[in-house]
This record gives sequence, structure tokens and C-alpha cells, in this order.
Amino acid sequence: MTGSVARFFDETAEDHDVLEPWYAHLQARLAHLVRATLDRAPEPGRPGRPPRALDAGCGTGFPAVHLAALGYAVHGVDLAIRLLAIARGAGRLRAMAVGDVRALPYPEAAFEVATCCGSTLSFVPDPATALRELARVLVPGGRLLIEVEHRWSLDLGWALLSALLRDPLGYGLSWREALAPVVEPRDTACWLRYPGYPPLRLFTRVELDRLLRAAGLEPVRWWGIHAVTNLIPSTVLHRPRLPPLLGALYRGLCALDRRLSPRRAGRGLANSLVVLATRGD
Repeated sequence: MTGSVARFFDETAEDHDVLEPWYAHLQARLAHLVRATLDRAPEPGRPGRPPRALDAGCGTGFPAVHLAALGYAVHGVDLAIRLLAIARGAGRLRAMAVGDVRALPYPEAAFEVATCCGSTLSFVPDPATALRELARVLVPGGRLLIEVEHRWSLDLGWALLSALLRDPLGYGLSWREALAPVVEPRDTACWLRYPGYPPLRLFTRVELDRLLRAAGLEPVRWWGIHAVTNLIPSTVLHRPRLPPLLGALYRGLCALDRRLSPRRAGRGLANSLVVLATRGD
């Protein structure tokens, strides 16, 4: 699967920075959370160098630019060579490596903070190994911000409804595929196809919490993104722009989504689950 994921992102690299309404809200929320949770770069573990940050699954350089603005020396790692080339060409990243998050090319305790966003962990066949690697490269007490695809979202309801009505919303799933995330045990690995993407792993909070703790990472805070915005099917929001009335409705839902993000209502049915964790001493 790793090779097919790398090929997919290399083949779609030129469109990676085109922010459809769905991604514009997601990236704005993640940028806010990076600034809010990873601000005040800690004192470096080694004299003579600035604190360092790793952007794992960095793509074209988000959220590397926000980490750099906070005073970190940022390193990026990604499987997709063309995404890294765009990041370098745009001046968003200077230090980067082609690599797998399950085998990071860095020594132990190399970074004060790390991010793993863009649903990177949802494309990884073995997230437990990836989380152990992320913990390994963090200094004791280091912080990690992760964003993954969440299993219990309103969008699953739209996908199932669409499947039952011969797919007018374009999710491309049979009713059995759409029903599987709802009926499978919550601790079972759950993968789902989404139009135009490789299969995505959907995490529950219980599962992600367990994986983090097993890797030596302590969850500190949780957020949800795209909870009430999922009152509009995600397939409708994956387009260059929205009609005026739908756009106005969506902006209002985005404002409400921001307010609900740290609350139980904003996490329980969110499409993306975000967690801040720290490495134990």
C-alpha cells in the first residue's frame, strides 16, 4: 500500500495546493491548532541550535510554514518526491527527506515537537509502528500534534444514504461498504474507499488513545474538525467553489464548527480527529 500511496500523491502533486472549500476549513483549523498548541518553542535540548520540529507527512510544506514562524528549525519527511519538490520550490522547507513515517531517518530524541497531519496516519498500514517512531524521535516531554480520519462522522450517514439511493452524491460505495464502519467493532481496524483517494483508515478515539499510550505518548487534548459542516455531504464540498447560498451556509457552519471543535459535540461526529500528545520522560 505504501508504494501506491506515494504514486497517488506524486501523480496529483500539481493539484495538492488547490484548496477546495473542504480543505480550506481543515487547513485553517490545523494552522490555528499548530499555533495554539506548539507556540513558544522550548529551549533546545542541545546548546548552539534552535529547537527542532518534524513535519511527518509534510506534503508541500503544511504545517511546516507555521512551525517555522514559531521559531523552529523544521525538517519534513514524506513518501512523495514531487510533493517535496514543490515544498522546496515554494521555499516552505529546506531540510527534508524522502521516507516512511514507520522508519524515520532521524536519531532518537532529535526533535522538540512533531506534527503528523493531512490524514497521514490514515494512509499508513501499521499506525502502531508509526507512532512508536514518532515517539522515538521526540525528546522526553516533546509534543506531537496528530490529525487522522475519524470513524464516527456524519459523512458516513451521507455515504450510506447515497449508496441506498443508487449513489446520487457520488461516494462510489456499495451499501455494504458504507455500512461496514457503522457495524464493525469499534476497536477493529476500519478502512474505507473515498472517491479519488487510496483507502483511508478511520480511527475511533478509543483506538487512537490506546495506540498513543502503547507508543509511550500521553494524550493531552482532543479536537474535532468538520463536525457540523458535515451537514453538507463532503462530496459536495470537494469542488473549486460553492454557489452563493450554499457558500453562505457553509461559512456559517464553519464558524459553528470552530466553536464546537474542542467540545464533546464537536469531536463525537467530526470527520477529522486531532490530538495533542506528549512523550513521557
